[in-house]
Amino acid sequence: MLQVGKKQKLVVVKEVGFGVYLGEEIENTTSEESVLLPKKEVPEGLKRGDELEVFLYLDSEDRKIATLREPIFMLGGLATLAVIEVAEVGAFLDWGLEKDLLLPFKEQTRKVQAGEEVFVALYLDKSSRLCATMNVYEYLQTDSPYQKDDYVNGTIYQISDEFGVFVAVDNCYSGLIPKQEAAGTYQVGSQIQVRVTSVKLDGKLDLSDREKKEIQMDKDAQQILEVMETHYGGVLPFGEKVSPQIIKSEFGISKAAFKRAVGRLYKQRLIEISENSIKRINKNVLLYKK
Repeated sequence: MLQVGKKQKLVVVKEVGFGVYLGEEIENTTSEESVLLPKKEVPEGLKRGDELEVFLYLDSEDRKIATLREPIFMLGGLATLAVIEVAEVGAFLDWGLEKDLLLPFKEQTRKVQAGEEVFVALYLDKSSRLCATMNVYEYLQTDSPYQKDDYVNGTIYQISDEFGVFVAVDNCYSGLIPKQEAAGTYQVGSQIQVRVTSVKLDGKLDLSDREKKEIQMDKDAQQILEVMETHYGGVLPFGEKVSPQIIKSEFGISKAAFKRAVGRLYKQRLIEISENSIKRINKNVLLYKK
């Protein structure tokens, strides 16, 4: 069976002036069971019965066609592709073939522009045409080899106020920076290195872009001291009950992380805490690890 969107090994069943027809069997292959490899791609000396590995897709008239060119990804795969142009039906992406790949407007999670790169999956639409989608969640795998505390790389493909930051680990595995861990600044399409905090029963990965708590706490404490000295002359104009929004704006961390770091500084006798302020003391004493 000829499968659009995949590579197949086929044999030459017929030679014509404008190319060769390929099929699964050399004999008794009907026109519906064969596909054209255009003349410009036919290797020199190719003859009937020879075998070729080709990729199948639809041409501009929605006819199956074979190519020896290697697409960037196959059906069901994921990749970051460049936007060539935006037209009336959607955006067209460069995926390594002569015919650009359509990213329909309804498959865009945000408006895209020519020149940018987007992370997409390859699927077949209702007319069996190959198209791209930015709704990649269902195409991500859940059988990663990673374990807790492994560091991994991925692409941010969606940001949710409700759930957090969705990351395609290695551009193929399903990962999430939960809302409570997502204290940084994120952008869809950005590459990010994160730490696996847990592997769920379904195989999906919980992630964090922060160090282990004991390491991160020292970093956060040092950052709080620097902000106090640089912007507030050593006295923060708020206490521990400050809102999470102000903490994120000032320090880029969660309220839980802020409280841990402030507690660290207090135990080291580097700050004094009151209801409406946090004051730096013992300025000649540096933060040190316990």
